[in-house]
Amino acid sequence: MGAKVNRREFLLGAAAAAASGALAGHVSSGTAQAAPAPKIQPPKIKWPTIFHSPPMAKYVDDLPVPSTLVSSPTEPIEIVARTTRNRFHRDQPAVPTMAYNDESYLGPTIEAHVGEQTTVNYRSELGRHVFAADLDASLHGVRESYRDRPPTVMHLHGGATPPEYDGNPERLTLPHRGTAPFRFPNRQEAGHLWYHDHAMAITRANVYAGLAGMYFLRDDFDTGRPDNPLGLPAGEHEIPLILQEKIFRENGHQSLRSTPVVPEGLWEGGAVGDRAVVNGRVWPKLTVDRGLYRFRLINASSFSVWNLFFSNRMRFWVIGNEGGLLNAPVRTCSIQASPAERFDILVDFSSLAPGETVDLCNDLAPPTQAAILGEVALPRFCRFIAGAGRGDRREVPTTLRGGARRPDRIPPIARPSRVRRVSVSQPYELRLPPAIMSLNNLRYADPQIEKPRQGVTERWDIINITPDPHPIHLHLVMFRVLGRRPLRTVDYQAAHPQPPIGTRWAPDPSDFYAGPMRGPAAWEAGWKDTVRAPGGHVTSIIVRFPTADELGFDPDAIFSSDPTQTWTRSAGGRAVSRTPHGGGHGDAAAGSPKELQGYVWHCHILDHEDHDMMLRYRVVP
Repeated sequence: MGAKVNRREFLLGAAAAAASGALAGHVSSGTAQAAPAPKIQPPKIKWPTIFHSPPMAKYVDDLPVPSTLVSSPTEPIEIVARTTRNRFHRDQPAVPTMAYNDESYLGPTIEAHVGEQTTVNYRSELGRHVFAADLDASLHGVRESYRDRPPTVMHLHGGATPPEYDGNPERLTLPHRGTAPFRFPNRQEAGHLWYHDHAMAITRANVYAGLAGMYFLRDDFDTGRPDNPLGLPAGEHEIPLILQEKIFRENGHQSLRSTPVVPEGLWEGGAVGDRAVVNGRVWPKLTVDRGLYRFRLINASSFSVWNLFFSNRMRFWVIGNEGGLLNAPVRTCSIQASPAERFDILVDFSSLAPGETVDLCNDLAPPTQAAILGEVALPRFCRFIAGAGRGDRREVPTTLRGGARRPDRIPPIARPSRVRRVSVSQPYELRLPPAIMSLNNLRYADPQIEKPRQGVTERWDIINITPDPHPIHLHLVMFRVLGRRPLRTVDYQAAHPQPPIGTRWAPDPSDFYAGPMRGPAAWEAGWKDTVRAPGGHVTSIIVRFPTADELGFDPDAIFSSDPTQTWTRSAGGRAVSRTPHGGGHGDAAAGSPKELQGYVWHCHILDHEDHDMMLRYRVVP
């Protein structure tokens, strides 16, 4: 077999051959790196180093809205992963996709209530993988059989969930191999969660194919009804916006590949799409009433960070992050959203005349390594057209928390009792492909894992020595963003040479800062489960790890890799008995069931998560 060249390796070669000056200025400066990414786009030509979608007219399809599935504390809901077909654009054919339940793409929006458990009976009826030829069987845990029988696992992103129901990437369900129960306690604040697939090393392929959906956690204040105490838009004026980026082939099929440089079936490092997809349609349009709307927005892409704004630069209000409402609305004209981040926003269309239009836009250029290949920013996502209706003419609330008929205010950021340093890097190995994305200079299976203690508040310093931004997600917990500080990365690495991968590496960066810490933007000051960690910076978050009593379950419980079984634990801590759940062996392709424990934390650039920017961690007593 000839040597394989992966996308990251090519980028470095291309930088040396064709754009060494630009790349050197981006990577090796090692100083503040505090300036925003350039917003000047290269010429609009069809670069031979990237694939291009066929022409598609903008704003010809109506924005679809996913169906709603209301959770009941007494009746389980059914979630079924299926192979489907979806028409992404009016002028393109319906093409193979994956979806949950009866959707043609993505899944229904699940609505649950704080304090009322949601029970999901999950099963897979998937056929051959939509991207069978693109799966890289050299990655950790991937088997050739996955092309015909793709495994899946449902993860409630943002949920404070028992470890056996959290969507552990090794707890896989195979198609037509039984029902896996998931129990979500919902013992947390109302917020904007989502659910998506989390199967080991094929997460990007499964989510890109369509396995994702919204999950709104309501309470007695944020009820989702027009008479809610907070005075927020509801019903037809509360709309989920699931933003993605894609590349399509000439036949209209989705392309998981972005460049001919990387052979089919070999891992890529992530890519910018050239077609914006919102709720499963390319560049859709929505006729809106001339009043107030609540958009539950998510960056559900695999790679890009976006600077989102409206084409007329009108103001809007951010009212919440992943973990719930802010103390008060934050007025802004733009927000930066990285993969997996959610923003709850209010938009007032009352100033538009009937027939007037406004577009949701982005002007953030891709990282330099992607730009070298010819990738450019997606400039438009969707269009809003003002209709004749007056709509919801309520004023934007002045406060959201504190006082009668409102949730408690978000407290000040807590003082940590421990500092934990973790690193983000791109080391190389003596293997094909040689590049690997890594946390702490480790692989997923390496035994050196983080073990924070229950009830302890920690500061995590996320040391990103790469030139690219990485959205970091911790399962189980919500946290607060303390701030970001520029790092002299070259000096830091010269003083602390990085060892071969497999040895934990996250040296103290204190002597190598290039400037003061900058606090979070006002619109990201709430409870978060995903944080944008810019390249060449140390990003600090404050996270408290809850106790078993607070959670109502043991976060350090041992559980089976077979999702159709429940294991109980003896007083000595070993798993000693199993209870089957009405089905066959969910993880048959991976051999006999094994013991698992704890949660994971990872980069939410899904290619990075798949290889190998994901580590286990435990919350120990």
